Amino acid sequence: MAEHPIAMNPHDGTTCHLHRVPTGADWARCAEVMSRHGRTFWFASRFLPQEKRRAAQAAYAFCRIGDDIVDRAMEGVPLAEVRSALDRWKHQLDRPTDPVAVAFMAVRAEYGIPRETVLDLFEGLEMDLAPARFPTWDALERYCYHVAGTVGLIVAPILGCRDEGALPHAVQLGNAMQLTNILRDVAEDAAMGRLYLPLDDLQRFGVDPESVFAAQPVGDFQGLMRFEIARARALYAASRDGVPALDLSGQVATLASGHLYARILDQIEEQEYDVFRGRAHVSTSRKLRQLPAVMRALAVTRYPALTRFPLG
Repeated sequence: MAEHPIAMNPHDGTTCHLHRVPTGADWARCAEVMSRHGRTFWFASRFLPQEKRRAAQAAYAFCRIGDDIVDRAMEGVPLAEVRSALDRWKHQLDRPTDPVAVAFMAVRAEYGIPRETVLDLFEGLEMDLAPARFPTWDALERYCYHVAGTVGLIVAPILGCRDEGALPHAVQLGNAMQLTNILRDVAEDAAMGRLYLPLDDLQRFGVDPESVFAAQPVGDFQGLMRFEIARARALYAASRDGVPALDLSGQVATLASGHLYARILDQIEEQEYDVFRGRAHVSTSRKLRQLPAVMRALAVTRYPALTRFPLG
């Protein structure tokens, strides 16, 4: 094989030069990143065959490293230094030398992942370097698309999606997960001077933004959280309309990741919406207990007539 083989992206017909073919060590590095940072996604990826699993791990790892670079700004690293690091990571998209970037380029070529979608992700990462304030849900939804909906689009072809009409549902799932993150992390973000909840929603429920920053929200904060949780659940429900467009393993992995991630919302409710007393999370044992529900959802997805019968 040539040292710099050429691969064609079947999605848009463009070509890219693979600087080298990924090695086992490259794939292992991707798996390590996902297992360390994305426990729910690591759990769901186990339902995929090996080739698709390692492709999903490479996609996750590439996106996660970009996110980690941005997080350095929250840790006091000068903004100029963070921007420079993010720019260098963007260059890895086309001229990969990092093991994760090498693997991700091979995945992009194999599954036809559009370069423009990945660039949309970088636009979202750059948005995170500015103070976060969103006047409306429409503005927040645009942000969610760039930082998470794009990830849904990146992963969709790996999971077997060949129907472009189903891609908006991949965006909905990514947006649902990002909104879940936002609700889980209200306290953590506020401590860093960030508030992602739409300002018009805060006003509707009489919640003063400054009181959120002080970790003592006034107004109907519980009502606000109930409203946003309902919005997230509606996105999860809408996203399931795209599941039949995936292959069988992709259906299982998608239903598992969505179902398990949505359990964070249940945990917030169990805390009576007091996200300031502790970060909601779903334990491994609880994830395992959710597997029967995932299988029931899969059965209904593949055989809609089952909705007429109790599934237990």
